Amino acid sequence: MKQTGAKKPVARKLLLKLLGSRDNVQMTAASAVRVGQLFGISENNIRVTLNRLQSTKMLSLLDRGYYQLGKGGEKFAREINSWRDAESSLLPSWNESWIAVQTNMLSKSDKKQTRENERALKIVGLRKVFTDMYLRPANIAGGAAVVREKLCTLGLSKQAVVYCASEFDLKLQSKIRKLWNTEELEKQYKQGISDLEASLLRLPNLTLEEATFESFHVGDYALHQLVFDPLLPSPLTDEALRREFSELVKHYDDVGAQIWHRFLSLDQ
Repeated sequence: MKQTGAKKPVARKLLLKLLGSRDNVQMTAASAVRVGQLFGISENNIRVTLNRLQSTKMLSLLDRGYYQLGKGGEKFAREINSWRDAESSLLPSWNESWIAVQTNMLSKSDKKQTRENERALKIVGLRKVFTDMYLRPANIAGGAAVVREKLCTLGLSKQAVVYCASEFDLKLQSKIRKLWNTEELEKQYKQGISDLEASLLRLPNLTLEEATFESFHVGDYALHQLVFDPLLPSPLTDEALRREFSELVKHYDDVGAQIWHRFLSLDQ
């Protein structure tokens, strides 16, 4: 049953997210069509999308008619599932140094690469402090080397310069700390916790179709929050509140995976 107010997902992202949500998830074309119907996506759209994803090696078709992630899709899956280990990659305390990225040497004429650069910087929590200079707290274990690798994996041009910086003057430090709206972040954590808890209470009383639909939309919204969370340290944000939200998202994601397994199993 379709819920009012829920945004219809794009067929490509829907199929990739479902197949990439766990290891070895498989789906027939018939299952994919039924998933599309649940979200108001036409059968033709789903079948065309399956063919395109297969041609670009995002999906592969097994002999018995099941689709699973291809090599390109596996990279996508690693990216969307990296949020699960994000908290464990953080240092226990922050020494008030910063990860800096310089992008002045990058071409602005390549629009596609520019979009990938901006997306990678945003996902890793970097914010623009000056033209072509981005910063985030250096609270990620492994420092600049690990951040550099993650940014390149996400699509940032390898020509960008990534390094550690510290000892900015007090005026600049004050400006840097205002790059993130921490009040809004904490508000989103609290609202996210409330929304997830309310949905967990509803799910057992819904039909399988209703529960499948709701678990995708509620879970996908929460996952989007975590994927783009800047993972700020204390005292910039309430780390305990963020961890509470993150752990609840993990639990909700596990519940949602069980619901989707039951839904997809109807065609087997």
